[in-house]
Amino acid sequence: MLLTLPRVLDEQALYEARKLLAAGRWTGGRHTAGRQSAQVKDNEQLDPMDAGTIKLQQLVLQAMERHLLFFSAALPKKIWPPAFNRYAGGQTYGDHVDQAIRTQAQMRLRSDLSCTLFLSQPDEYEGGELVTRIGQVEHRVKGRAGDAVLYLGHTVHRVEPVTRGERLASFFWIESLVRDPGQRELLFNMDQALTALRSRDGESAEAVALMGTYHHLLRMWSDT
Repeated sequence: MLLTLPRVLDEQALYEARKLLAAGRWTGGRHTAGRQSAQVKDNEQLDPMDAGTIKLQQLVLQAMERHLLFFSAALPKKIWPPAFNRYAGGQTYGDHVDQAIRTQAQMRLRSDLSCTLFLSQPDEYEGGELVTRIGQVEHRVKGRAGDAVLYLGHTVHRVEPVTRGERLASFFWIESLVRDPGQRELLFNMDQALTALRSRDGESAEAVALMGTYHHLLRMWSDT
């Protein structure tokens, strides 16, 4: 799975986010990486205890909660508090896989899905593509500011060196109500088909029947 989530942040929210990023306190980014990942990680991150970072986290989480495509695809049970990173001057993050279990204070999360929310426009920097490897195929993403990309947590991925400008983004992980990625994708495809059917035909008998099947499968597969 590799899914683009358009317009997670609208222009006003993006403006507020950029102001907070500009005023933030940046530190080395290796403290959030595992042992293997830390060896290939070179970037900066906002201090998670800074008041501006907490405001940014709230802004991003509220936007994600409103985004219907995100909810349909991720079926979120828990969302890790968003972090914010910056790449410039050749900084990069080599091939790595995100940790399966993340623990912080009273929160423990299984990283079923990873999400990157772009906060810089593509023409503001060179390089910096998010590269994910699915099977033997590499996918390169350089999203518009305000868009996000959702991908499986066990996917090998990297951020290419940023050779001009700076790349700003938020990143976080999601524990899904449905652990199995195949089941989750089936539910997503069914939900998207149901949405199209209801848009075309309204609350038809077929739409009601498909909705019933969707929720029956969700009951079978979800862990609340």
